Amino acid sequence: MSTNNESKQFRLSWTVESKDEGKLLRNFLNEHKISKKGLTSIKYRGGELSVNGKVVTVRYPLHEGDIVEVVFPLEEISLGLIPEKLPLVIRYEDESIIILAKPAYQSTIPSRERPRGSLANALAGYYESKDVASTVHVVTRLDRNTSGLVLIAKHSHIHHLLSAQQKAGLITRTYQAIAEGQLEEESGRIEAPIGRNPESIITRMVREDGKYACTLYRVIQSSPIISYLELQLLTGRTHQIRVHMAHIGHPLAGDDLYGGTTTLIPRQALHCAKIEFTHPLTGDRMTFEEPAPGDFQELLNR
Repeated sequence: MSTNNESKQFRLSWTVESKDEGKLLRNFLNEHKISKKGLTSIKYRGGELSVNGKVVTVRYPLHEGDIVEVVFPLEEISLGLIPEKLPLVIRYEDESIIILAKPAYQSTIPSRERPRGSLANALAGYYESKDVASTVHVVTRLDRNTSGLVLIAKHSHIHHLLSAQQKAGLITRTYQAIAEGQLEEESGRIEAPIGRNPESIITRMVREDGKYACTLYRVIQSSPIISYLELQLLTGRTHQIRVHMAHIGHPLAGDDLYGGTTTLIPRQALHCAKIEFTHPLTGDRMTFEEPAPGDFQELLNR
């Protein structure tokens, strides 16, 4: 009979195929992307490895038809993350991931200046209400004043798998933005290295010794005053879209940090409208879209 805590533990299982006959469990798990860090955590923090219901070590030789099960240790909420009962817009959820729509003016994670009110605080409160034993694993973070879709992993192993996808460029995010002025080209590619601004602890800038950064853009509609854009990041530098648009002389409307004016809109007009990725467990390609928020529509209508 399992305890309540045991029933809350995240677990994965596989049936061994003929191609894995005689393979050591350690190698089998490595091929299924269980990291060394994950195995260490399983060994020392209350997890379990079993074959056909019998607890084994990583040196166990596998045979066709064996049932391998990995039980991960219980996760505890991160220190300093205060669960709060706040509105949460859930676009999709299963046992391993959750897709949220973040409004503008909400931080993704808490900070020293804003320890409460973040998306992570709200999600921790949601987990608490649903008795989900997990801390918050943000895969795709958004700036406080940027709205749109955020991908969350519900377990550290899932976070590990999605982070690997991110590094391989397999997670695609499409943004919508409103830039100041009218762009000359209907579409384009901005390649300019981005690094820290030595005069600020917050801002970034285009600089020769920065890291390679590439942004694709397409004009959806425009006027002499503003251009409504669709953008895609081929790299993931901090503030990349904001820095690149300012660099070509078209800062985002409302982005006073990078030269935009707040007379048109009081926040940077940037929205994560679409996210595409491969589900870490099923292997299915998944796509989610989120329409532009009301303040975008109001500005475009004006």
